[in-house]
Amino acid sequence: MDHISSHLGQSNNKKDRSTERGELMQYFRERLNHSRMRDGLPPLTMPRMGKVLQAIPTNDLYYLKSVCNQAKDFSKKFWWEINPKKHEDKQENKKYE
Repeated sequence: MDHISSHLGQSNNKKDRSTERGELMQYFRERLNHSRMRDGLPPLTMPRMGKVLQAIPTNDLYYLKSVCNQAKDFSKKFWWEINPKKHEDKQENKKYE
């Protein structure tokens, strides 16, 4: 008698579970890991990318992707854009105008 799994069709769970956000995270991870390997740093993992991008809405990730693609150095622009301290000065200037 065969095991029940031999009678079930092979399903590709990765495609079923893929999301728009997950694809963007994978894109950023691949681009950032390329420059990290060049610099001798360990590669980023998907859980780490999830933690880094958790406060950023998916729509803003598309904007971040386009900005980073236009930049000369993808990695440098990415880390600058996700750092909220870099943007505090701009917000303070808008308050006083």
